[in-house]
Amino acid sequence: MARIGYARVSTSDQDPTLQIERLKAAGCTIVRSERQSGRSLSGRDELETVLQFLREGDELVVVRLDRLGRSTRDVLNIVHDLDRVGASLRVLDPELSTEGDLGRIVVTVLGMVAEMEHRFILERQRAGIEAAKQRGVYKGRPRTAPNEEIRRRRAAGEGVTEIARALKISRMTVYRAMEAERGADAPAEEPTREAAVPRAPPRKRSAPSKRPASR
Repeated sequence: MARIGYARVSTSDQDPTLQIERLKAAGCTIVRSERQSGRSLSGRDELETVLQFLREGDELVVVRLDRLGRSTRDVLNIVHDLDRVGASLRVLDPELSTEGDLGRIVVTVLGMVAEMEHRFILERQRAGIEAAKQRGVYKGRPRTAPNEEIRRRRAAGEGVTEIARALKISRMTVYRAMEAERGADAPAEEPTREAAVPRAPPRKRSAPSKRPASR
């Protein structure tokens, strides 16, 4: 039987080291980690790799159930996939396993609780933002795009897609940083004034000469 650990954090400023250490202490011979949102299973390549690797008798280990997914449906689908290959899920906090019927019931309940808790957090965030807007103190989301790192990578010859993938940001964010750099480097243009060309004074028309009267 192999114990395979899976660790997940959502953002680049979070560190999965504590999760990895706990998984290794629990006897996991293999630990895979990634930085991805838990709202869905799409884009979670490390989790997909683990699920394909598991065989009969193996155990997938996570520190908390929400590291596996934020959606109850996703968690139950993963448990179902593990059942199909004869593997099981083990959660360290709180300690439980899906090897028995009671463990599966607890996993279902905890998945629902985690999903509800996530919704409550989002609702509190929205309420706080709305209150801050009404007080006129809401400044919006702080900038997270590492513009200096984007410029350094562009100077080194990296492409837009390569930079976006490496920094886990959108290509549009890279383009905005490039536009901001061009705008900052461009010298301010002074308004040009046309040189005043002196106009020639109007020519005076000479009075017509009088012809002598014919006799």
